[in-house]
Amino acid sequence: MVNYRYLGNSGFKISEITYGNWVTHASQVGDDAAIATVHKALDLGITSFDTADAYGQGTAGEQAMGQNERLIAGLLDELGVRSEVVLATKAGHTRGEDGSWGLDSRPEYLREAAEASLARLEVEQIQLWQHHRPDPECDYRATMEALREVADSGIVAMVGISNADPEQIRTAHDVLGDRLVSVQNQFSPKFRSSAPEIEVCTELGLAFLPWSPLGGLNEAKELAEKHPAFAEVADERGVSPQQVALAWELAQSEVVIPIPGASRPASITSSA
Repeated sequence: MVNYRYLGNSGFKISEITYGNWVTHASQVGDDAAIATVHKALDLGITSFDTADAYGQGTAGEQAMGQNERLIAGLLDELGVRSEVVLATKAGHTRGEDGSWGLDSRPEYLREAAEASLARLEVEQIQLWQHHRPDPECDYRATMEALREVADSGIVAMVGISNADPEQIRTAHDVLGDRLVSVQNQFSPKFRSSAPEIEVCTELGLAFLPWSPLGGLNEAKELAEKHPAFAEVADERGVSPQQVALAWELAQSEVVIPIPGASRPASITSSA
């Protein structure tokens, strides 16, 4: 069973492990494996799920947008637990007709994206809405002001940012104030360069949500081989190397809440 940590300065606690839904593909709609994985996450005490409007597999363009949001919301509805968990989503990425990823942080687009996610998730308010990635075509402070306007409208309860550097985190905090609760950046045994961002989040009281905390699907499978120190501790403790890696991340700061992905019950079990 997992423990719980505060989601930034919100006063709200969630499980110290968040279930990342990027690898729960649309091909699994209605599939027993997807339902079983979500069910196992809930059994383990996981109360936080992470998706994005641009997550989707097997389709491109507008068809891909919102695909994963609909899937995860539907699974949580089917299990009757929507009111028991935090379902976070993101906006700011787009998908081309060839499946390629693009960026759009224009204020008008972000507002439209928030309203579209609200409709797809079938909720009155998005619990945690995150800006997916800085757009070099848009001024970052202006983007944060757009997020503030969306939050002020009541569409979202809490705001997060993703893939931000220390200066951008401080800018977001300056503009958003208490509306900002989290920062989601890559961090793992393989990718450790987000340590400065963890320090800033600890200072400001923001949750730091590492994406790909095990290095990605292939890296997670090879974690014991590529990072033998984690395997050694795992053998001593009778746990998985993945669990040791996540414990190492949790030990970086009390604000860290990793987001491992899983497509099978066994995967989420080895990460919790």
